[in-house]
Amino acid sequence: MRFLFLLLIAMPVVEMWLLIHVGSEIGAFYTIGLVLLTAIIGVRLLRQQGFDTLWRGQRKLEEGQLPAQEIGEGIVLAVSGALLLTPGFITDAIGFAGLFPPLRSLFIRQLLSKMVVADMQGNSFRANRGPVQDGDIIEGESWDKSDAVEKTDPQKNNDLR
Repeated sequence: MRFLFLLLIAMPVVEMWLLIHVGSEIGAFYTIGLVLLTAIIGVRLLRQQGFDTLWRGQRKLEEGQLPAQEIGEGIVLAVSGALLLTPGFITDAIGFAGLFPPLRSLFIRQLLSKMVVADMQGNSFRANRGPVQDGDIIEGESWDKSDAVEKTDPQKNNDLR
């Protein structure tokens, strides 16, 4: 927590210093143009990769699979997009790193190693490995299509009466 606080204090100071330094070397107009250019390029890349991730996630859901990889990509892409829209060269570099597929998959592997999924019987599994032994578990619910059919099929409801 202390690291995050220091990062939130130090990052804007370092960004301002770098923007002032670059501005004094190439001029304020070119510095502003460079910041805007990186934002425009980043948003275009983000949009393309975001839609690709969304379609892959929908396809996995239709196949009945957990789109853990796509959820992780969505998180990394959202953070990268926020960093790209923040004025500064360091945040842009980190944001572009999240848009670079090999680095993004490295981030996602780290993210998935922390994710835990639990089924209805209470069995917990890591998103990219086997069962969980110890750790924090966030509970949730899910339903199959067959559950919804049973609840809406009037003939099956008559059999229960």
